[in-house]
Amino acid sequence: MGIFDGLLGSRAADFDSGNAATNAIELTKRHHQVSLTKQGAATGNLRVNLTWRMRTSDIGGPQRESLLRHPFKALRPPEVVGHSQSMVNVDLDLGCLYELADGTKGVVQPLGGLLGDVNGAPYVKLSGDDRFGSASGETMYVNLDHREQIKRLLVFVYIYDQTPAFDRTHAVVTLYPSNGPRIEIGLDERHPQARSCAVVMIENVKDELMVRREVRFVYGFQAELDRLYGWGLQWGRGYKTKVEK
Repeated sequence: MGIFDGLLGSRAADFDSGNAATNAIELTKRHHQVSLTKQGAATGNLRVNLTWRMRTSDIGGPQRESLLRHPFKALRPPEVVGHSQSMVNVDLDLGCLYELADGTKGVVQPLGGLLGDVNGAPYVKLSGDDRFGSASGETMYVNLDHREQIKRLLVFVYIYDQTPAFDRTHAVVTLYPSNGPRIEIGLDERHPQARSCAVVMIENVKDELMVRREVRFVYGFQAELDRLYGWGLQWGRGYKTKVEK
């Protein structure tokens, strides 16, 4: 993160007000952070949503040649094409490393059934686990009415089946505050071998709740994100229960 990444002058005011056309704030390398406190959005439940889809180049590339041999495939509805086997095999998971004001640290994630609690510590709860990239994606809730008890939250995305696939997907993490525009962070960088990505840090800085874009891809999993951000947790292998497709 460079020294010129901060918000300067009138452009900062324009950025903080969000995009009038989409009612969204997009966090980028240049405009990388926003204050929920200044937006009047540091209360209530903050909804954090992960959605993803196959990149159009991956959907259209191999199929374009097959359409020449099998022209009737073009008549298949987009829903069938979009949920091809290559898409189903990509299983992105949403997780969150948390550190509370009293020093308590931990993780909320599908692995191990660590779904958290929205009304008690850690005031973060994962609503479920989307295995197949549905339109609703995966959703996590953060209870900002207890923001004084929250020191920092690192929202991350990882690939459960250990097959690198960030280069095959277009993923977006969207934050929906209780007030004001939503906040979007796209995972558009090409990192074919990456298995995890630290997406966004939510941090309590001098009683101001800041949201900062990270988008740092790593080749390992949660333990590597832990080392990168100094959480200091002990990690072991985790598994999911099987589901019927």
